[in-house]
Amino acid sequence: MTKAEMIKTIREIKELELMASELNAEIEALKDTVKAEMTAQDTDTMTVDCFKVSYKAVTSSRFDSKLFKAQHGDLYSAYTKSTTSKRFTIS
Repeated sequence: MTKAEMIKTIREIKELELMASELNAEIEALKDTVKAEMTAQDTDTMTVDCFKVSYKAVTSSRFDSKLFKAQHGDLYSAYTKSTTSKRFTIS
């Protein structure tokens, strides 16, 4: 790949990332509109045309590794493993 091709490719990536970001913002705004309407109607599930839409509270449990490390540092170290990966960034 020539330098000119690399520049063109990177510029295209950045342009597409910007477009994706703008689309994601638009999608989130539309979702917020639907969620606001569901809240106004005081419903957590509705059927619109052929779509079933739900907006419900979800409770989940997560392991608090920070607290575990503070209270049981030796066990935390014994069960922690390091991994290596590659990260691609353009800035």
